[in-house]
Amino acid sequence: MPVTYLTPTGHDRHGRYPEATSVEDFRRNLAAVHARIEAACHRAGRDPAKVRLLPVSKTKPEASLRLAYAAGCRLLGENKVQEAHRKWEAMQDLSDLQWSVIGHLQTNKAKQVARFASEFQALDSLRVAEALERRLQIEGRSLDVYVQVNTSGEASKYGLAPDDVPAFLGALPAFPALRVRGLMTLALFSSEAERVRRCFGLLRGLRDRLRQEMPAGIALDELSMGMSGDFEIAIEEGATVVRVGQAIFGARLLPDHYYWPDDAGAEMATA
Repeated sequence: MPVTYLTPTGHDRHGRYPEATSVEDFRRNLAAVHARIEAACHRAGRDPAKVRLLPVSKTKPEASLRLAYAAGCRLLGENKVQEAHRKWEAMQDLSDLQWSVIGHLQTNKAKQVARFASEFQALDSLRVAEALERRLQIEGRSLDVYVQVNTSGEASKYGLAPDDVPAFLGALPAFPALRVRGLMTLALFSSEAERVRRCFGLLRGLRDRLRQEMPAGIALDELSMGMSGDFEIAIEEGATVVRVGQAIFGARLLPDHYYWPDDAGAEMATA
């Protein structure tokens, strides 16, 4: 019989996490998140080593990022390309710090992403794929990418409809500088855990159906899903990457609508 989980969401804490202001704060918060990851893996019979934590630093000032680095963070997630690029330029002295772009990308920003990012988790357009490929070839680099899927059906969310994913993935071998690692989704922002869980289950089911059909060079090993309020549910449903911001850094300094313009506020910029 399938396992029934009763894990609630933590969305009631959205915007209420205390600000991390010292290395010790970050170490404590990271330890707490890792403990929650381990507990969720235990419930699901999974190896915690197979779940990667991506700390999300969007809106946070450089000083906070440096504290996170001192606490052990070596890969940080950013939503807005210009903000991420600015931080990358300011933190060149930290040569082993890498950057993941997790927000929607316009083609005119592809040049910046190709220059500094080690991964891009929101690919949902062949035009963007083409722009990234062109710039990556110029830079002599390659880029890990995740295809973003809209599993909630909300018009406010970016990402491909599940039915459009197979054809999209089939077109990606034309862009050899893009290393396809897996799929990414933003679940419904809801206190109803089962509605959130359905989004994650949909992504896992889609991946499981597609991974045997993909052309050479397309790997669907990774599922990036789950943020501060729902990453434990995501792990129970198979997440291999969880994107956690507020539970590590504290509540964001800027309101949600700063990150989701054009009436896209329903995404709540949750991390």
